[in-house]
Amino acid sequence: MVSTVSAAPQRSSSQASSLQYLAEVNADTSPNQSLLPLSAAVNDQDHLVIGGCDVVDLIQEFGSPLYILDEQTLRTACQQYKQSFEQHYPGESLIVYASKAWNCLAVCAIATQEGIAIDVVSGGELQTAMAAGATGKMLYFHGNNKSAEELQLGLEADARIVVDNWHELKTLNQLAQAAGKTATILIRLTPGIECHTHEYIQTGHIDSKFGFDPDQLDDVFDFIAKKTDSVNCIGLHAHIGSQIFELQPHHDLAEVMMRWFQTASQYGISIQEIDIGGGLGIRYTESDDPPSIDQWAKTVCDSMVQACEAKDIPLPKLLCEPGRSMIGSACVTAYTVGGQKTVPGIRTYVSVDGGMSDNPRPITYESVYRVLAASKMSAPLSETVTLAGKHCESGDVVIHNASLPTLESGEIVVVPATGAYNYSMSSNYNRVPRPAAVIVKAGQADLILRRETYEDLVRHDCLPDSLNIQ
Repeated sequence: MVSTVSAAPQRSSSQASSLQYLAEVNADTSPNQSLLPLSAAVNDQDHLVIGGCDVVDLIQEFGSPLYILDEQTLRTACQQYKQSFEQHYPGESLIVYASKAWNCLAVCAIATQEGIAIDVVSGGELQTAMAAGATGKMLYFHGNNKSAEELQLGLEADARIVVDNWHELKTLNQLAQAAGKTATILIRLTPGIECHTHEYIQTGHIDSKFGFDPDQLDDVFDFIAKKTDSVNCIGLHAHIGSQIFELQPHHDLAEVMMRWFQTASQYGISIQEIDIGGGLGIRYTESDDPPSIDQWAKTVCDSMVQACEAKDIPLPKLLCEPGRSMIGSACVTAYTVGGQKTVPGIRTYVSVDGGMSDNPRPITYESVYRVLAASKMSAPLSETVTLAGKHCESGDVVIHNASLPTLESGEIVVVPATGAYNYSMSSNYNRVPRPAAVIVKAGQADLILRRETYEDLVRHDCLPDSLNIQ
């Protein structure tokens, strides 16, 4: 199946080609700064290769659309996060994968194998992480409205439960008392720090659904101090947003959290862990310029050390929760070109066999992506088209003003940087089955998510006797 990888063909001297993304964007070694997976190459058939596997061959074997996850890129991101924190932070640290970015058995298993803890936000994510090998203190259970049943699951799993509000705190206290257990918790607070990102993914400013308001701190710590048999608060958590390129907000966060640390100590609460969340951005287009994993880690670690020294506080265990920057650049989505429509003097639509059901980010966040002609990487980018999805929505556009060569029906295109919030936010809109996903490494491709079938779509439907159409 796998073609031999050779030197990439030279791109046209008059027009750029899809090869520019290999030559110009993929040179950095920090995965979040690379538009394509680190293993990306071009073979002697002029096809895009990921993990030693020809993308065109993968489509023929596994179908289209197809998520293609590069194991090398994911493991490299895990390792860079761990190594950077070990290098820049003198105290103990722990990297926690924010699995909402893509929670499935294979991804959670890789993170667990790399010594990364798993952050979950629902009972389903918790069960998946546990099935993949994560246990106890390597599980962090987030969410702003965890049900009593979910809190019970977290309690039984000995997970660290990140308590978001009074309702959760009191419910968890009751559950722990009834079970004769002590819940290990972190308290989430909103630090009042805003970042230049989409308003839907800003979570650190005061007007947010997440976390206790700082004005509630005294009451929260007073409650916890009186419930030590059922609730053991070991940490504080804050998260300032997602897809962040700025470093200064992370520096500011350390000082804020150390003030909270001091408040907790006034109530006899010994804070052992400080969790600063995640939020490091990735490259979706060549104009994006996020800091590297190491640059981000150095800022976070140095800021925490400085804040602790300024207040004469021993270094706590430092946690961070990367999601997008760990998995985003490790995956591409391959599509097959279908029909085309030219509106004279306006635009040409090139339709693919996927869209908003496998990548809802463009229609939800107005997110911008790039696209490559995977079946002819060196072909000149002679056309500017709208890459349209197949769903019955005018807004189902994968990419506006996409630069592509002239394409025929049946040719393969690839959209990079689709590892984060693509499969995890996918849907069955228009009753379209979700795509399959494969993981690739050293020329081997293995299925990690089966393609849904039409039978899957009606599996949970119920037809009452009164509506029997026989």
